[in-house]
Parts: sequence; structure tokens; C-alpha cells
Amino acid sequence: MNAKLIVLILLFLLKIDTLSAQDRLVLDLQTAREYALEHNKAMKNAGFAITKSEYAVREAIANGLPQVNASADYSNALGAVISIRFAEGMPPTEIDIKPQSNFYFNVGQLVFSGNYIVGIQAARLYRDLSKLNHEKTGLEVIAQLTDAYYLVLISGQMKHLLEQNLENLRGLYNKTTVLEHVGIIEKTDLDQLWIQVNTLQNAVTSSERQLELATNLLRLQLGAGVETEIVLTQTLDQLIDDAGFENSILQQFHASQTVDYRMMQHQEMISETMVNMRRANALPTLSAFYRYTYKLLKPDFDMTPANMVGLQLNIPLFSSGVRYYQTRQAIIDLKTVRNNLELIDDQLQIQEKQLRFNFNNAIETYNNQKNNVEVSRRVYQSLKLKYEQGLISGLDLIAADNNYLRAETDYISAKMQVLNSRLQLEKLYGEIN
Repeated sequence: MNAKLIVLILLFLLKIDTLSAQDRLVLDLQTAREYALEHNKAMKNAGFAITKSEYAVREAIANGLPQVNASADYSNALGAVISIRFAEGMPPTEIDIKPQSNFYFNVGQLVFSGNYIVGIQAARLYRDLSKLNHEKTGLEVIAQLTDAYYLVLISGQMKHLLEQNLENLRGLYNKTTVLEHVGIIEKTDLDQLWIQVNTLQNAVTSSERQLELATNLLRLQLGAGVETEIVLTQTLDQLIDDAGFENSILQQFHASQTVDYRMMQHQEMISETMVNMRRANALPTLSAFYRYTYKLLKPDFDMTPANMVGLQLNIPLFSSGVRYYQTRQAIIDLKTVRNNLELIDDQLQIQEKQLRFNFNNAIETYNNQKNNVEVSRRVYQSLKLKYEQGLISGLDLIAADNNYLRAETDYISAKMQVLNSRLQLEKLYGEIN
């Protein structure tokens, strides 16, 4: 009995550990990207689109393979008769029309059709386009996931900065309270410091909410459940150190290698195929058939053979200009796509220059803000000592504290700008590292 109880307890604990592992994700950036590519809903939909396009190609091919079907009919003339006079002056001979019922077995085979050939080409092009769309969706998912990962780190670092500053100010407030009792510090300075402490407390509470919102966004991009605990193992400083800025700056850009340009090229090929399909509407269609007929209810007079084979040729002769105008519309669509291809090339070149400018500017801002933080920290530490000695007022200390907080906030924002600008540049290149 005791042994069974122990086994049940062990199984229960094992189940709890399994559920805990399933509800907790420990992720670095690369692992998070791999997880998102596997679980993100948009990626799954893009994968479904590829599967659907594969079936569309098979459907197009199957339209030209033998088609087999069976049918049956029944007819009743409701007592009608056929009168036949075999010679003039002779009385007519009446033949009853008996009920008839037939079973048909039909086999059809397409021999030639221009639309069939072009249709297979179009289906394969759409399949390739869906694969390119899957690639583009993957880039967008990785970019959105990376941005959400950065946002969680930024929110966490901001929260930590505010908490640390709040803790320092509270300690300073406690020291100032003692100094105020002995008359070294005025009551007004103590009250001003208390206001600053309360303001920081509100900022910490707000930062906690921002961190939760950022984490929820990351869960959404990962495709994880809303209750999943997420632990990030990398920091902003590590990502900055691993960024490899020189590679992003020195990389050569070729618009023709971007996924957007390649998708437009495929759209051009599809438009060319549509023109060919419109032209193929004027070509003849040849098909072969075989029919087997079995008489379920036979009439008295029957000349229908049981087996029959044949060919059917359909030749379009005149459509009052319908096919011509359809072809002209397809040609205009092709010209529009080619014009859009040139347009997207120009847009990509301009976008690359702008993103490169943003990236270089973000690096310069980051370096400047890094120096500003060091200066602001030294100034604050110096004024803090003077305040404790009663050499400056509380307003001077609060101003220094605000300047230090602003410098730290700008520094963290500069990190985010560097990483985001690099991310957008790599997304354009189609290689997010």
C-alpha cells in the first residue's frame, strides 16, 4: 500500500515538473527566433499556403489525366406509341415505347489544350511565389520577434535603473532626515527630496506595467501561451557587443537579391503566363473519349452500340473581339508589373541609403550618450556629497538627479536605436544575424 502511494506521489511530482517546463521558456535571442519560426501563427499560415499551392499544381496536372465517371438514366414515355407506315395504302404499324434505362461508363482523355499547358506553368509559378512569401514572412517574424526581445530588455533595464535610483534616494532621504533633526538641512529640502522619492515610485510602478506589456508582445510573437513564463538570458550590452556593426556598414547592397524584388520578378513571370493563357484561348482543344453502354431496360428496337470511342475537336472561330480584348488587358497588366519592378528597385535603393544613414547616426548618438552618462554620474556623485555636507540645496541635488536619470534613459534609448536600425538594415538585406 505504501509502495503504491509513493509511486503515485512520484508520478504526480513528475507531472508538475513537466507542466512547469512547458510553461517556462529560457531564451537567448537565437533560440527565441528558432522558437518563433516553429510556433508563430503567421509562419504556420505561410506554410499552409505552400502546401495549398503544391496541391494546386497537382490539380492542374490532374486536369489533363484520364477522367473516369459513370452515370445512369431512366425514361418512360407514359404509354406513347410510334406509328410507322411501311408503304402507302398500308395501315400504320404501332410500336409501343417501352421504358428504358441505361448505365454509362465514360473515360475522357485530354489530347491537346493550350490552356492546360499554360495552366500548369502558372500553378508552378504561384507555388514558387508562395515559397517566396514564406521566406518574407520568416524575415518579418524574426524582425518582429527581435524587436519584441529588445523591447523587453529595454523595459527591464529601465525598471532596474529606476528601482536603483529610488533605492539610492530613499537612503539619501533617511540620512537627510537625521540631518534635518540636527538643523544641518532645512525642512524644505527634506520635503523636496520626499516629492522626488514619490515621483520615482510612480515611475517604477509604470515601468513594471510597461515590462508586462512588452513581455506579452514577446509571447505573441513567439506563439507562446499568455501564461508562459519567459526568461531572457541575454542583456542589451551583450547584444551591442555581438552586433558586428562593421559588417553591416561594409556590406554591399543589391536590390535584386531582396525578397521583395524577387517576388515582383515572379509576379512579372506570372503576368507573362497570363498573357500566354489569353492567347491560348484561340487554340483548338482536342480530347478523346470511350463510352460503354449497358441496357438495364431494353427497348424492342435498339441500335445503340455497347462500346464507342471517338475524338472531339473544339476550334474557336469568332468571339466578337472578346479574346482580343482579354489579351490586351493581360498585356497592360504585364506592363504595369514591369513598371512596378523598376519602381521597387528605385525604392529599395533609396530605402537602403536611408537605413544606412539611420544606422550610422544611431552609432554616433550611442557613443555620445555613453560619454554623457559617465559625466552625469560623476556630477551627481559630487553634488550628492556636497548636499550631505550642507553645501548645496535640495533643488540642486534633485536637478542633478534628474539630469543623471535623463542621461541614463537617453543612453538606453540610444542602445535601442542602434539595435533597431541595424535590424531594419539587415531585414532589407534579407540576412538577420
